Amino acid sequence: MAITSDADLPLVIWGAAGHAKVLAEFLPVAGYRVVAVFDNDGAVRRSPLEGVPLHIGESGFEQWLERWGRRPLWGAVAIGGDHGGARLEIQSYLATRGVVIARLVHPRAYVAASASVGTGTQILVNATVCAEAELGAGCIVNTAASVDHECRIGDGVHVAPGAHLAGCVEVGRCAFVGTGAAVLPRLRIGAGAVVGAGAVVTKDVPDGAVVCGNPARVLRVREV
Repeated sequence: MAITSDADLPLVIWGAAGHAKVLAEFLPVAGYRVVAVFDNDGAVRRSPLEGVPLHIGESGFEQWLERWGRRPLWGAVAIGGDHGGARLEIQSYLATRGVVIARLVHPRAYVAASASVGTGTQILVNATVCAEAELGAGCIVNTAASVDHECRIGDGVHVAPGAHLAGCVEVGRCAFVGTGAAVLPRLRIGAGAVVGAGAVVTKDVPDGAVVCGNPARVLRVREV
């Protein structure tokens, strides 16, 4: 997946916490210039990026966009954790306002030529996406995480730092695989499931289940 360094594409970030800082560090290398930051939390008073203005909520975005006019604009959603549904919802909203949702791949990540990466998905430093893996929209493959060959990753999934999915794993929509977790080959992580940090998953995880431990066991099941 090519990364350009000679462009200066204007980009907005939605999310004013640490993930915005992570993206901002490599966006210039990918050819983007951050022009504004947005967040839904009215208690946020300060932009995470020096010199970049912060605006609150859809009303703040609409006012800013009116001033921006019809010029081309790209966008990224900087919301981590198990908030895949929120990422997808904000991506959809931005797209309806004419924003091009960026696929972001850190220059020190590896993405196989035969892998596919959905709109708005972010692959961070030292992450690996192997042959014929399929990643949906709005996913995060975080720092030093790996998605092995032929995995199928649904929309809004977050594979947290240092987590590893072995080959042919299927992960349902908006599931979260926690820091340092490991998922054995050919298993399924259900939609909306949460795999706790350091867990070792040795069997399928039902939709909405929260699992932890080695081997991972179900603690509870959430509505999805």
